[in-house]
Amino acid sequence: MRVAVFSAKDYDRRFLGAARPAGIDLDFLEHRLTARTAGLARGFDAVCVFVEDDVSAPVLDALAAGGIRLVVLRSAGYDNVDLAHAGVVGVTVARVPAYSPHAVAEHAVALILALNRHLCRAYNRVREYNFALTGLLGFDLHGRTVGVVGTGEIGTVFTRIMTGFGCRVLAHDIRVNPVCAELGAEYVDLDRLLADADIISLHCPLTQDTHHFLDSAALARTKPGVMVINTSRGGLLDTGAVVAALKKGRIGALGIDVYEEESALFFEDRSEHGAFDDDVFARLLTFPNVLVTGHQGFFTVDALTRIAEVTMANLSGFAAGTGPVHPVTLVG
Repeated sequence: MRVAVFSAKDYDRRFLGAARPAGIDLDFLEHRLTARTAGLARGFDAVCVFVEDDVSAPVLDALAAGGIRLVVLRSAGYDNVDLAHAGVVGVTVARVPAYSPHAVAEHAVALILALNRHLCRAYNRVREYNFALTGLLGFDLHGRTVGVVGTGEIGTVFTRIMTGFGCRVLAHDIRVNPVCAELGAEYVDLDRLLADADIISLHCPLTQDTHHFLDSAALARTKPGVMVINTSRGGLLDTGAVVAALKKGRIGALGIDVYEEESALFFEDRSEHGAFDDDVFARLLTFPNVLVTGHQGFFTVDALTRIAEVTMANLSGFAAGTGPVHPVTLVG
């Protein structure tokens, strides 16, 4: 089975190559999958893509015309795939539903700690022999209220960590996770969570219902000075509304590992560009109480090993005729 791996980095070659079973041939391509690059997959049996690759209807048409029968995502999210059209053109889609919930949850906690204790500012000061403490005042996490939106595997690990700090956890989801409830999380409606939480951390998928989950109306209902953390999908935040809330002090600190327009920015070295066309992102970077990381929450040895293993299992299952281990189907 021949597989074209798009958006391939050195670490993809390392981990996917190590997990590759006999009978699976991988061709690593640095290009992102787009309508313009889909022709590179002609003659292959499957493509392996990442979160920034475009698997929209026009791309699926081109892939199917070139003989592609399977799209394998080396990620949990699949909002970049037109699932309905994949079914129309006869292309199977598979993903990695869980690789290391610890990786992303721990990164969310790292953002909280860095923002709360002003670690970036402190680091830069000390390197200049400035040991003044002014402007570095934080707060104890113990006893603070943390709102967790989405209590799947990542949200559960995050809840466990925050209860370990001695935080009070308010949870919001379409269903109660008994594990989180046993950890002491109190399930509440969104208005209650927004009003009471000192920290809000998002761990829900991006869907039509959750797009711009935190918009101007929702942010207006939060506690003044709330810390907002997003390690899930950029589209959960209305970034324009977030900038406005930062300017007013409604948001006291913001930590994001994702951005709704990240496909034009992330996963590449753009340090030589000097300036970007994205004025909203540039504005975010001007705030001293904002910490942005470039979608690295998943980036651990453990997670990449698991992603490679499950990706190969999906490919092997399809090649054997039993189907991928974790297919993605359109619900409803």
